[in-house]
Parts: sequence; structure tokens; C-alpha cells
Amino acid sequence: MVLRVGAATDVGRVRDHNEDSLLVSRSVFAVADGMGGHAAGEVASRIVTETLGELAERERLVPDDIVAALALANTRLLESVARHPEQTGMGTTATGLSVVSAGGSDHWAVFNVGDSRVYRLANAELNLVTVDHSEVQEMMDAGLLTAEQAARHPLRNVVTRSLGTEVTPVPDLWVFPPSPGERFVICSDGLSNELSREQIRRIVADVDDPQQAAVALVAAAVDAGGRDNVTAIVVALDAGEDEADVDEDTAPRSATRTSA
Repeated sequence: MVLRVGAATDVGRVRDHNEDSLLVSRSVFAVADGMGGHAAGEVASRIVTETLGELAERERLVPDDIVAALALANTRLLESVARHPEQTGMGTTATGLSVVSAGGSDHWAVFNVGDSRVYRLANAELNLVTVDHSEVQEMMDAGLLTAEQAARHPLRNVVTRSLGTEVTPVPDLWVFPPSPGERFVICSDGLSNELSREQIRRIVADVDDPQQAAVALVAAAVDAGGRDNVTAIVVALDAGEDEADVDEDTAPRSATRTSA
């Protein structure tokens, strides 16, 4: 099987700088949405993606490696704040997809801390793999809000779990076997807050090239309002003659779209 990957990010129409960071490597794909504004949210997100990026140097990963890397990233965030007190209050989400070994074969590991998301497209259906760690999600789980009400709720951007806290957060982790033809969208909430699931599904299903799909997703979110930074990674798994690997002819690419 062959992996094709594309990525794009944009500052949006409201924010003055981009606090999102993304990682595209041979085995780990991640989005981190920094928080803190002048408390250096972009520093927090970059520390996370750089730490996860170190995993790509290893020959083989197991699910516990992802958990350990996120814990290390949290430690590095706290150490950065200790050295630079002006960063006090910074934090970040972290969500993504990794190729790991489980049961002697390659599997996917989807991981999440916060309210960035991973979607999976298979058999023309787009499903949300991750669960938001947010105030509105907890209210939805308790039956106090509908999905429509949550989308407009004033607390929709308040996360209940993030990296950068004294107590290391426990990430959610899902491990499952790959399926040829499936696609994943890894994104910050700047995308999921602007586009419906059907809008995301249509773009990913209609645009074959992952790079073009990522750019189209980000462009659509910015055109829909762009009230936050917007970042998207699209990972496509195709049937091929080789073992599951990143196709060297379609090496992961990233792009920044600048709004008009």
C-alpha cells in the first residue's frame, strides 16, 4: 500500500498570527493548535510537533511511543515556561495519526488531546474518530446541548484537556488496522468550526490529490469566515504493490494559503 499526503495552513481572516503547527513525516502526521496569544501559543504548538517529529527517526513505533512523546512534549512546555516566564499560560492541543506496529503488523494509531480533530473517510462516509475534550462536548454528552447548539455556544472554544499543564494530560488513543482506499483529515478547530462534516466529506471525496484536497479544505474554511487559524492534513492510503509506506514519488508536502 502507498501513502499520499498533503497539508496546508492559513492564518485566517481575523487573527494576526498563526498559532497552529503541523507535522508531516514518514510515520507521524499531526496538528497542534496553540493557545495563549501573546503567551506564545505558537511556541507551544511548535514544541509539540517537533517532539512528535523525533519519532519519525525510529525504525518502528508502538502505541506507547506516542503516549511517551506527548508526555515529553508536556514536560518541554513546562520547562520552556520556567525559562521564559512571559510564556506563562501557553498551551496547545495535539492530534494526529501514526503508523505503529501492533500484533506484528502495521496499524494506525490516532491520538488526541484537546479539540483538534481526526476524521476518517471510508466507503464514501466521513466519520469523526476523535472525541473533543471541550466544555460543549461534555454538555452534549450530558444531554444538555444538541450538536447544533454546541456549534454556536459561547464556550465552544474552551478545552478541558491540553498540553502545557502541571499534571500531564492522558491522551486518547485508538489503534486499528489500515484499509486500502481510506482517507484521513487531521485539522485544527479553525476548520471544523467553519465547515460542516458534509462539506469536509465532499471536498475530500471529490479531490483525489491530497495536497489539493488540503488546500481546498483550508480555502473553504477561510472563505466561510476564517475566524481562527486553519490547518489541515489529508492522508490517503492507496492499494499498491509495495508494503505500507510513504510513496517517494508523492512525498509529503505542505502549503500555506494566503487569504486575499
